[in-house]
Amino acid sequence: MLLSRYLLPVMKETPADAQIVSHQMMLRAGLVRQTAAGIYAWLPLGLRVLNRIASVVRAEQDRAGAIEMLMPTIQSADLWRQSGRFDAYGPEMLRIKDRGGREMLYGPTNEEMITAIFRDCVKSYRDLPRTLYHIQWKFRDEVRPRFGVMRGREFLMKDAYSFDMDEAGGRASYDAMFTAYLRTFAALGLRAVPVRAPTGPIGGDLSHEFHILADTGESEVFFDSALDDVDLGDPDAPAKLRNLYAMEAEEHEKIADCPVPAERLAKRRGIEVGHIFFFGTKYSQAMGLQVQAKDGSQVTPLMGSYGVGVSRLMGAIIEASHDDAGIIWPESVSPFDIGLINLRVDDPACAAAAHALQAKLEAAGRTVLHDDRDARGGEKFATMDLIGLPWQIVVGPKGVAAGTVELKRRSSGEKHEASMESVMAKLTA
Repeated sequence: MLLSRYLLPVMKETPADAQIVSHQMMLRAGLVRQTAAGIYAWLPLGLRVLNRIASVVRAEQDRAGAIEMLMPTIQSADLWRQSGRFDAYGPEMLRIKDRGGREMLYGPTNEEMITAIFRDCVKSYRDLPRTLYHIQWKFRDEVRPRFGVMRGREFLMKDAYSFDMDEAGGRASYDAMFTAYLRTFAALGLRAVPVRAPTGPIGGDLSHEFHILADTGESEVFFDSALDDVDLGDPDAPAKLRNLYAMEAEEHEKIADCPVPAERLAKRRGIEVGHIFFFGTKYSQAMGLQVQAKDGSQVTPLMGSYGVGVSRLMGAIIEASHDDAGIIWPESVSPFDIGLINLRVDDPACAAAAHALQAKLEAAGRTVLHDDRDARGGEKFATMDLIGLPWQIVVGPKGVAAGTVELKRRSSGEKHEASMESVMAKLTA
């Protein structure tokens, strides 16, 4: 991709209304633009990152055995009346009427809709267990939207829903999602702590929040550092993690005698990015979902729901991975693999070398953002550091004459001169 033909409206100055690092950098790096309070347009670079985060989330859901579908953003109020939540949910729900006067809502979550769909499609124990998920936009009318995508009103969310015949099966589904979430965050280059949490308006008696550790996090988390030693490949990992101590500061302060030895008790700031629930028959019973058991009796399936903020994760990644110059993207979600800088676009030899290098890298399956603008070198370096691509290649007249380019690793800042062939070999291995 040629930067001269791309839409990348970077900003030199930090917007006055952006209070946290991720919001500041998402605006400065041209990832998003606000269109209304708590509502953002995703510009080309931001959309590439958002799609890559969604792909990582999707891969781990598929690996855990969940099945993808897609439900609409607009829901009927009648569904929510069946569960009893339409009046109870509160002003965060955006309620609307269609031209026929029918009450509708912009979905903040999908427990009711998925229960109704499952009720209409599944009649036998042979079709259980099942976990279904989708990645869809949600809307919650926050009283005070702030911090960019970290607390917006419209957001992209992955929500999954499990259906099981009994409590043992339901808890097994919960454990599968518990592990899938930890794998997801690890694949995104993030360190996550599962914290026992209240169930709130979703309901149920088993719930965990997942907090990404970041120095600029919104909450303080106390946890047993033994969490770091649990192998996610261990079948007993969910049970081991659930039994290890982890609490937000507010709850931790209520504990008279912390069960974790002082030398193992860690304290960090965190950002909540996911929440999972096991709530049994709360929705299936209220909405008349029953399936036939092996013995011919009718059974009300037990359910769980599992949400992760896909768009919120982008903010969390930036909060956890940045420096004074800009974002440092993990390779798993970076919008491009490589930033290619031509220092002298008016030099035919430099232009030819840069275009040839771009073509070879792209032919090898690497994505390249080629800065071919007629701009000063300092501006190009600042832009590349700000948008945070993992690798930078700098093509200049002296290097072209010597057959070399400069290669920089964004995360460490390490740079060195190398032949074009060795750079190709390193970046396409």
